[in-house]
Amino acid sequence: MKFSFKNDYSEGCHPNILQALLQSNLEQEAGYGEDRYCLEAKELIREKIGRKDSEIYFVSGGTQANLIVISSILRPYQAAISAATGHILNNEAGAIEATGHKILSIDTEDGKLRPSDIIPVLEGHSNVPHQVMPKLVYISNSTELGTTYNRKELEYLSSFCKQNNLYLFMDGARLGHGLTAETSDLTLEKIAELTDIFYLGGTKNGALIGEAIVINNPVLKENFGFSIKQKGAMLAKGRLLGIQFLELMKNDLYFDLAKHANQQAMKIKNALQERGASFLSDSYTNQIFPVLNNDLIEILAEKFEFYVWKKIDDQSSAIRLITSWNTSDKGVDDFIETIKNN
Repeated sequence: MKFSFKNDYSEGCHPNILQALLQSNLEQEAGYGEDRYCLEAKELIREKIGRKDSEIYFVSGGTQANLIVISSILRPYQAAISAATGHILNNEAGAIEATGHKILSIDTEDGKLRPSDIIPVLEGHSNVPHQVMPKLVYISNSTELGTTYNRKELEYLSSFCKQNNLYLFMDGARLGHGLTAETSDLTLEKIAELTDIFYLGGTKNGALIGEAIVINNPVLKENFGFSIKQKGAMLAKGRLLGIQFLELMKNDLYFDLAKHANQQAMKIKNALQERGASFLSDSYTNQIFPVLNNDLIEILAEKFEFYVWKKIDDQSSAIRLITSWNTSDKGVDDFIETIKNN
């Protein structure tokens, strides 16, 4: 069987989560997220972010989180702004558009949005009321290209959004990886301070399923639970999500798992750099996009699974390699050895 570098959710979940699910399996608990595990997990997250006033909701996946957040925040005539690489544009089957909201796309080289990118969009939608109203800025950290926002960039973007009456929403499907990247100077506390709403991704960082939506802006808290229920995201057995996040938050397991994934990716990145490879983006997270000769890609594909991401020219292409919380040293070492021998 080929070793997979296709995604960071091929494995099941961390053993601590399985053990906790097993131990609690026959307990009777309240439904719909009112069980003690969900309540304890929420308190632990509030402690981590330093915000006792933030409201937290658990949902099963990232697309569901994005759809619920954006559709609950925006009025029918309002639109979201996203980098062209954004997950809501390319990997959610039009979920946002299906709720009646347009996504205004911006081309960027590194997957990040800056005020200078957004200004032309605002200026281009000033024909009120004949055009949609830009109202929400959607960003990912880490981004879909593996890049991360630094503290200064997020502070600047947050200030810009406030000045222009825009909500700032951070997709945190790989937030653990973004925060534990060796170049990161952001913290959970700072993200909670600078965003109106964000979520902690569990699916791609050691959980079976689950994302934790964190609402920081008081205006957005009202009646959010109705959107959770209406979109089918309020699980009767909500404990299944609460138990997982409680285990992930204990003793910073969430960050340890993400750090492991990043470190494994950096081993491969360093080996590729020694071979002279270039990259589509300067990533220090668990997603890297090396540009390789097509002949080498064919050799690697015999032993490993990964996506061929983008054709560069007739001789070379960029591939996407993703490591996970459980990526083994052997899998990484075998990949590096194959590179060195070819």
